[in-house]
Formats: sequence, structure tokens, C-alpha cells
Amino acid sequence: MGLWQRYKLRLARRRLRIRALRKRRELSAVAGRTGQIKPNDILLFCTLRNEKRRLPYFLQYYRQQGVQHFLFVDNGSDDGSREFLEAQPDVSLWSTTASYKRSRFGVDWMNWLLRKYGQDHWCVVVDVDEFLVYPFCDTRPIAALTDWLDSSGVRSFGTMMLDMYPRGPVQAETYVEGQNPFDIAAWFDSGNYIISRNPEYRNLWIQGGPRARLFFPDRPQEAPALNKIPLIKWHRSYTFVNSTHMLLPRGLNLVYDDRGGEKASGVLLHAKFLDTFIDKSEEEIERKEHYGESREYKAYVRQMQNSPVLWNKWSEKYINWRQLEILGLMSKGNWA
Repeated sequence: MGLWQRYKLRLARRRLRIRALRKRRELSAVAGRTGQIKPNDILLFCTLRNEKRRLPYFLQYYRQQGVQHFLFVDNGSDDGSREFLEAQPDVSLWSTTASYKRSRFGVDWMNWLLRKYGQDHWCVVVDVDEFLVYPFCDTRPIAALTDWLDSSGVRSFGTMMLDMYPRGPVQAETYVEGQNPFDIAAWFDSGNYIISRNPEYRNLWIQGGPRARLFFPDRPQEAPALNKIPLIKWHRSYTFVNSTHMLLPRGLNLVYDDRGGEKASGVLLHAKFLDTFIDKSEEEIERKEHYGESREYKAYVRQMQNSPVLWNKWSEKYINWRQLEILGLMSKGNWA
């Protein structure tokens, strides 16, 4: 990369940090418990709206994996999400009714909170329907992974997002508050993925799975990106560029080993396709707060009206992280 391109990226990072600084004014503190945060705590950052039904299991899952403190931004919920989170002893909560779209889909808010509270912490940055699976996650907490990453001089941990879905129609079974969503959405596409590299930011770009297969069959280039970097040893000079798909400085995006695939990586199990999916999609179309005038959600509703089943004969039922490693969807690298 030439000097001019490096200079442009430095300017881009500076501009994004200034945006986050300005957008902090949109956040109002509701529950300020950040004084509880200890130097080695693992933190989780999340933006949400109307996710009360999902929150109990989400918190339970990440507490069991070793997250010590949660930092949420509630974007105008009216279903009790805000009140529920306010009552949690390990949650700090901010509220805003500002535009999700004009905050770059919540990224500006996350960049500000990460800059203010994430310094020198390993930070998990996920949506409320994303569940981090990593090597040995059934027997080792996230701290075991981050200790190993620290000892290896690694600052970021990459994942592929794996869309999970039910065996039958998406709306056939009701998801109950507190339930493990993968009791219902237990299936995934084990293949059908396309990988390319972004030469500017050096991150891999992954597309495919059921959303490309069903919702964008004639326009695969418009299918959602499945590459994410949800675990970072944060420094206040870092910034997310586009959701958690890529960061600056761009060295943080080198989370896969081109020479042999031996770099450790994980998977984000994506519990999007539950019975709430259609109503949520229609709400987001109405709000027009998502990318491309909610083009992705329009494709969801159109397809679901015709065929509400994502499962096909090549679908595979999820068992554990070792299964995902065998399929080549994640790697333990040289962590043993």
C-alpha cells in the first residue's frame, strides 16, 4: 500500500472517531454501573431495539461464557427491554431515540462506548441474536481464549456468521422468553459460501448460506456479509468501519491465515430466523432505518410470503464447535 493510501486510511479513522465523539450527545445514561468494571474484565457491547424476549437467554449465555459486564444502547424500545436491562446488576445502559441509520447503524454509538470504556479490555461486540462459538467453548470460558490470544500477540479474533433456522416453517414454533433459540433453529448450511478479499481493508468478505440461497439467488453480490470480528483487545485509537465486518487500523482485519488456515477462528451462531422474524422484518421496512432503504428486509418478507421454509436436503443439524471445525467453518489453530 502506498503512502497516499495509508494517509487516506488514517484520515478515515480520524473522521470516524470524531463522528463517534459527536454522536455521544445522542446517548442518555439510564443505568451507570461502569464503576464496577475491573481491569481484566471481559466486556460486551450491544445495540438493540425491542428484544425483550431474547434478552434473558442472551445474558445467560454470555454470563456463562465469562462476560463480566454488559454495555447496552437501547434505541427506543417500547416492549420492556429498557426496563428489563435497567434492573440487571451487571448492565450499564444508555438510551436514545436518535436515528439508527444516521449513527451508521449504531456503529458510531459503539465506537464511542468502546473508546470510553473498552481501553485495554477484551471486548465482545455482537447483536442480541448473535452467539459466539469458539474452540473449546464447551469447556473453557472466553478468558481462556483471550489469555491465549494475549500470549500469542493477537489483538482480534475473527468469525463467520452462521445463519441458523428451523426444520419446518419459520413461524411454526413459538420462541419462549428465556429459551435457547437453537432448540428451535438448529439447522444451517454447511456449504454454499463465497470468499473474497477486500484489498483496501485486507479483510475477508464472506457471503452465502440460506440468505444468499433463498433471498438473493439472482443477486448473490447483494447478499449480507457473513464475516465479523466480534472479539477485540480494544485500544482507544481503534474504530469499527462497517458494523463489525472491518476495523481500522486495518491490521486488525487479518484474522485468517492465507498460508494454511491455521489461525484460530470462531463462528457467530445467528438466531435470526425465529417466529418473530416476519413481524420484525415488516417493522424495519416501515422504519426505513436499515441499509439500502431496508432492501434486505424487503427481500425477506417477499420470500417468506412465498416459502417460509429455509431447510433443504443439504441442511445440517448443529451439534457442537467440533462439528464446525470438521466442516472448515472455524479453526482452533495451534491452541490445544
